[in-house]
Amino acid sequence: MAVGAVVVEADGGSRGNPGPAGYGAVVRDPETGEVLAERSESIGTATNNVAEYRGLIAGLEAAAELGASEVEARMDSKLVVEQMCGRWQIKHPGLRPLAAQAAGLVGRFASVRFSWVPRERNKHADALANAAMDVAAGKAPSRATVAPPRIVEPPREVAGPDSAARAAAREAAARAATGRATGTDPATTPASWEPRPTETATRLILVRHGETERTVQKRYSGRGDVPLTDRGRAQARATAARVAALAPSVAAVVSSPLSRCTATAEAIAAVVGNPPVRPDDDLIECDFGAWEGCTFAEVREGWPGELDAWLASTRVAPPEGESFAAVAERTGRAVDRLRAAYPGETVVLVSHVSPIKLVLRDALAAGDAFLHRLYLDTAGISLLDLYPDGGVAVRVVNDTAHLAAL
Repeated sequence: MAVGAVVVEADGGSRGNPGPAGYGAVVRDPETGEVLAERSESIGTATNNVAEYRGLIAGLEAAAELGASEVEARMDSKLVVEQMCGRWQIKHPGLRPLAAQAAGLVGRFASVRFSWVPRERNKHADALANAAMDVAAGKAPSRATVAPPRIVEPPREVAGPDSAARAAAREAAARAATGRATGTDPATTPASWEPRPTETATRLILVRHGETERTVQKRYSGRGDVPLTDRGRAQARATAARVAALAPSVAAVVSSPLSRCTATAEAIAAVVGNPPVRPDDDLIECDFGAWEGCTFAEVREGWPGELDAWLASTRVAPPEGESFAAVAERTGRAVDRLRAAYPGETVVLVSHVSPIKLVLRDALAAGDAFLHRLYLDTAGISLLDLYPDGGVAVRVVNDTAHLAAL
């Protein structure tokens, strides 16, 4: 039976930060304190803040399943409460997708309020989180006896019908959804039309690998190590000549470890001073799981529901595969490392269609629809500059002029 108003108590933690982590969430009747639902899960190795957000998400999902229209969320995490209220920026890239997911759930209720409570007043959720951490650490879980907490700080409304708080929640969701690891968070990146000196930027030349049999056949090609075709090797040589014209001096060539990328990268390295090709596992293609080697039509026939869900959300993974959200997280790490390691220098990054699309999406602060509207050819070149202050300039997308004669 649907309920009206509920209280959600949520907590999460890790032993080591990061370390074995878990969360707990409790949904209560606000009048009687009766427990309506509990959620608890170990989440492997994670940070305290990630676990806290996961606890909040689980609690809001449980409240939605109960049909609640109004929610008061109580947490002892000042960071999560302030970020969800829109008063604190969400600077850590690992928290942004979680904050966006939580903000999306907020929109499903007529009103949601957040209040901070001290840890001793959040014992039930804390006990559930600790039991989950025990499981993550390989220990037998234990449960504590707890009592319903009382409010020690007035709840703060963050979403209600036609309220200013709802606008703040939408703004927080937008910042969370668009702020990426490449420094494109509109809340933290300075906006300016002023030309920046290119010599201060880390220039990334993004190259998609050359043609393979699976690209010709338009089959999902993820972790399978498919070699270049003869035409793909010719594309790699032509791309190498184009990269050399764009950047006579290259500090590094980094590549996905799959052979279709390393072969393309080696052709480029040979004409730009022969730096060693450095493989980076974070640049590998998305794991398409059970869809590997299939055409789109075959996937549509065999997994129609799963395909619709995957196309609708970057957080959904193919069966036995990897979500685009997970790919974006690791490609963001790779870009951040290159920005830090090669200030003011040029780096060639050879990867696959999905990682490169995600890097460009984040560089342009675009939405997820961008991924379905951008076409990247095999051996196409894109170019972006990353500035020390977080600014980004996308200069070229999918240049294929060098392939015209092939």
